[in-house]
Amino acid sequence: MSMLRLPYWELSPDAYHGFMSTKKALDESPLGQELIELVWLRISQINGCAFCLNMHASSLRNAGVPDNKLDSLAGWRVIDIYDARERAALAWTESLVHVDSSYAEDKFFAPLSTYFSDVEISDLCFAIALMSAFNRLAIGMRH
Repeated sequence: MSMLRLPYWELSPDAYHGFMSTKKALDESPLGQELIELVWLRISQINGCAFCLNMHASSLRNAGVPDNKLDSLAGWRVIDIYDARERAALAWTESLVHVDSSYAEDKFFAPLSTYFSDVEISDLCFAIALMSAFNRLAIGMRH
């Protein structure tokens, strides 16, 4: 394992606390913690953040999410254990993580309104942005 490069949470406490304030707000989101953690786990898979993969998989397992659901997350499109709401969230998640190639097109955004309120869609976007940022900090600083 690599050594920590810099303790970013100590060096930039105001910025870090801003991120943590966003996380705290998302803890109260009507999206529900399980969906948020599932999205965070998928983002961490895509970005290859070992620290976050362990944290979110453990959190979901502790919440009672079955192992087969977590173990098959990377293949969510081809297995039937994810419901339509989860699929819409995961498609949007991948679209924003890969915004360089997806351009967050309407085909990814439009299905969200079937399963989520405007507040939930907004919270989902914040959740995706937050975990993308945390992944980059953890990977970049070798946390």
